[in-house]
Amino acid sequence: MSEVNTVGRKIQQIRENEDMSVEELADASKTSVEMIENIEKGALVPSLTPLLQIARALGVRLGTFLDDAPQNAPVVVKNGTSDKVIRFSGNCDKCENSTLDFFSLASNKADRNMEAFIIDVYPPKTDEINASSHEGEEFIYVLKGDIEIIYGKEKYILSTGDSIYYDSVVSHHLHAVGEDAQILAVLHTPF
Repeated sequence: MSEVNTVGRKIQQIRENEDMSVEELADASKTSVEMIENIEKGALVPSLTPLLQIARALGVRLGTFLDDAPQNAPVVVKNGTSDKVIRFSGNCDKCENSTLDFFSLASNKADRNMEAFIIDVYPPKTDEINASSHEGEEFIYVLKGDIEIIYGKEKYILSTGDSIYYDSVVSHHLHAVGEDAQILAVLHTPF
């Protein structure tokens, strides 16, 4: 398993605890057997949409892939630094490198209804844009740099200090413009 992508280990553990085969998970999550196998091996950095579909099929929140021992007490992260990282490819289904590094600000918080992340956002490596959509809402606040958000047919350029709040059921995609950027993102995906 790649040190860069450890989410696969957690997905496999949850799947096996549920006595679910790879084929059953692929069917339930509307993904492919190959994708599940590659994620579990750490050979693939998936985009957010398949991870949300896998989480839903397993009956867990997205953040569960980062959780160790859930806590009922407040979760404190100092200086925005978290060692709980999920890496996503924002533009392709077969990427081996991340274009979005999600640092969880709420891992291990039991019964949470939101997922808060500091996200390092990188410029796209290709012109290919694969937008995603899923149930829920997202709030994005730009901490540094510039990002482009494609939301439906509209495009928005946001700079440091700018924010956007949107329904994530509408097809959307974001990437850094020019240089690397960093955002605070709060996601709510209904269970």
